[in-house]
Amino acid sequence: MQTPSIHSSPSAFHPRTEASVRNLPVNLFASVMGLSGLALAWRLAHGSLGAPAMIGEAIGWFALLVFVLLSAGYLAKIARHPDAVRAEFNHPVAGNFFGTIAISVLLLSSVVEPHSASAAQGLWTVGVVATLLLCFIAVSRLLRGQVDVSLAVPAWIVPCVATLDIPVTGGHMPMAWAAEVNLLAGAVGTVLALVLLTLIIGRLVHRDPLPPAMAPSLMILVAPFAVGFLAYGNLAGGIDRFAGMLFYVGLFMFAVVAPKVFRRGIPFTPGWWAISFPMAALANAALKYAEWRASGLLWVVAIVLLGALSLALAVLTVRTVRIALDGSLFR
Repeated sequence: MQTPSIHSSPSAFHPRTEASVRNLPVNLFASVMGLSGLALAWRLAHGSLGAPAMIGEAIGWFALLVFVLLSAGYLAKIARHPDAVRAEFNHPVAGNFFGTIAISVLLLSSVVEPHSASAAQGLWTVGVVATLLLCFIAVSRLLRGQVDVSLAVPAWIVPCVATLDIPVTGGHMPMAWAAEVNLLAGAVGTVLALVLLTLIIGRLVHRDPLPPAMAPSLMILVAPFAVGFLAYGNLAGGIDRFAGMLFYVGLFMFAVVAPKVFRRGIPFTPGWWAISFPMAALANAALKYAEWRASGLLWVVAIVLLGALSLALAVLTVRTVRIALDGSLFR
């Protein structure tokens, strides 16, 4: 039996040329992560810079709509093509993106919190359970052994470091058990981030470069530091110098990987949405850090990052809608 490689995808085992919900990729849920992060960033910009409140709220409702549509599509895929879902879930690369569903639920809990505290608490609880379960499955798979080192790609970060999004979104949850769950998730996410970054960077240094179609996933390397900044701030009860160090490492990593991601010759696929949430997390971190430092230069950095994020997600949204309407998204 042929071993799946970094170049293969679940659909490679069952080639299909006709448009079908069978081919709806789970990594498209990364769009909900990015849009939710953008909404939260604009919400911060409203509080600190006086940006119109309607921008963040409109983007938040749009993120919720996208989640509903994608959920309906993926539920149809589960009902009609369970074999394709199993293949995607068991794939050594694509399977990691099931974590984007859990993270989307966590982020949407923060998006809806100002409108309904009970809905936010319900969504967050579901997101916590799903995130911890997927992290457990991902680590269990890795510890089976015999994993090809060439498969150590940035996508590995998604289901494991996703646990850091639990304290990011649950810092103000009132449930008696929330504080300990936040601490558990922060500890697991921090340790796994260190381990996985070591493995992934080692693979990127010593093995062949990632295929061009996977180049956008390099932006995921920013996420542990940007999300770590936000998680640490909630767990520690505020921003300090250590949080600032996390922010600056995230900013440095963004400067390193951006030229490798935003270059000509990389075809557009739903995989481009991998850039969205790392950039959104960095923009949110920049806005919070600039407010804490009250530095004009840091405000410029935060505004530039928010503008770049808004532009990037606008382009990705238009291009995704285009391939959805012409059917190529489902081929």
